[in-house]
Order: sequence, then C-alpha cells, then structure tokens
Amino acid sequence: MAVSDEPLTDAPPPPPADTETPRKSLTIGAVCKALSQEFPDISISKIRYLEDQKLLSPRRTPGGYRLYAQTDVSRLRTILRLQRDEFLPLRVIRQELAAGRAENDPPATNSPAAAPATVDAARPGAALRRLTFSIRDRGALYSLDDVVEETGAEPGLIRELEDFGIVQGEVRGGTRYYDETEREIVRAVTELARYGVAGRNLRVFKTSAERESALLQQILAPSLRSRNPERRKEAIEALENLAAVASHLKHLLLVRDLRRIAK
Repeated sequence: MAVSDEPLTDAPPPPPADTETPRKSLTIGAVCKALSQEFPDISISKIRYLEDQKLLSPRRTPGGYRLYAQTDVSRLRTILRLQRDEFLPLRVIRQELAAGRAENDPPATNSPAAAPATVDAARPGAALRRLTFSIRDRGALYSLDDVVEETGAEPGLIRELEDFGIVQGEVRGGTRYYDETEREIVRAVTELARYGVAGRNLRVFKTSAERESALLQQILAPSLRSRNPERRKEAIEALENLAAVASHLKHLLLVRDLRRIAK
C-alpha cells in the first residue's frame, strides 16, 4: 500500500497567515482537481511520482503540506502535455524543460475533441499517440461506416485488417463497432496502403507489439495483479510511462537503421 507523506488528518490544512497565499498557491489536491478536465488520468500519486523524479519542486509548509505556485502548475501542465501529445519519456521531458520548454511554447492541442481537423490531417501520428497513451480508456465506439467516412479507408481494407488480426472490433446488437485506437490504426494503415503496403505486410508490426506488450506485462505483473487499488493504479501509470520509453527507443532504433539505408 502506498504510504502518504502528507500529515494524517481529515481536516484541511490551516490557512497560511498571509491571506494572499490561497490565491497564489494550491494544495496537491487542488492542483489535481484543476487539471483533471484536461488530463482525466491525473492523480495525486502521479504528481508525487513526478516530484520523486525531480521534475517538480513545490514548496512545503512548516506542517509538511505541499503548496504549488502558478509556475509549478504551469510546469506540471507542460509535462503532462509532452507526455500526452508528444509521447515523450520523462528523461526527454527533463531535457526539454532544462532547455527552456514552457507552457506557452507552440503547444500541442489541449484535447483531441478541441483539435481542428487540419491538425490531425497534417500530423496523423499525433492523434494516434494521444489515443494509445491512455491505456485505461477505450474512448468512443464507431461503426464501419463511421470509420470509413473519417479515415477514407476502403471497407475491403478494414475487412483485410480483421482477417489478419490487426483490428478486431466488437459486435453489439448485430453491428460491429471499433474503438478510437482501432480507428486510428485504420487511418495509419490507409496511409501505408498508398505505398503498396498490404494487410499481410503488417504482421511484423503486430508481432512486435505483442512481444513488447508481453515484456512490459512481465516487468509489472505483480503490481498489475495486486488487489490494492492504489498499487494497481500506480502500476498502470508506470505501464504508460514504460510504453512511452519503449516507443521512443523503437523510434530511435528505426531512425538509426533508416540512416544506413539513406546513405
């Protein structure tokens, strides 16, 4: 069970002597609540984890409570956006922050729902990264017609992807539906199809993903099987971070190999 280093009391912390402070600083719970609309997966344990990784340094009251200034909240928002929108591991985020990356730099979109259509059209990978990073939330469901309309894919291509196990869908009331991740898989495959990549050529991607998933599951298996909700929640957050690191590593290895081809 995770042990809190906050003082054990049901009562809220006493207000600081300076009456201006409540408007300038927030407790960790207030920060979590303030960011929850943009980042539904935010939790107190995740904020503490980022602090343990030396990415955040809130000041402490004499009683041991964390108090986050607006600069701390802005820094946290930047970290979460870099994780969600650019799929960066914490090591790279730390470098970005050290290089002066700030919230008001050319930002990624706050949420997929608020993003203009031109953003995803220009950067199809950006939407995919945001969707697949949320392991716990499958998002909305889409019929075959919806997927075809939104991705421009041919129905035959989607059936081919089903035959090869790339997407599966879920039958409800006699109609097959696809979640947001599968919709974006179809979108990505549609781009590859323009270069002659067929469904059978995608087995290498599927096999690679299955092996990576099995490795990450093995690393976190005890925590993922825990009956303690807090420990399991922390394990899923760690799983998301490991997924980001693994994806970044795979991208670097791919770039290295492609450089050899381009010589």
